[in-house]
Amino acid sequence: MKFRPMIDDHDYNFKKKHVIRFLEGGDRVKVTVRFRGRELAHKDKGFAILQRLKADLEEFGYPDKGPSFEGIHMVQIFVPNQTGKN
Repeated sequence: MKFRPMIDDHDYNFKKKHVIRFLEGGDRVKVTVRFRGRELAHKDKGFAILQRLKADLEEFGYPDKGPSFEGIHMVQIFVPNQTGKN
């Protein structure tokens, strides 16, 4: 799921619902925050989005590891919580 650093609340909530749907289906989700131009000077805003998403998704999944920076993308992978169904 792709996010931008200056995402609006409605867009954030819409994409968050999709991430929740994927996690409930048992799938891993790669969340990417894409920076353009001068947005790279404000990496803290991208980190804040990933922290907000982590807090919102606590009951559905957790991050596999901390956010990593790949070029102009900040990436974090979310894994669904174990439900005991194997």
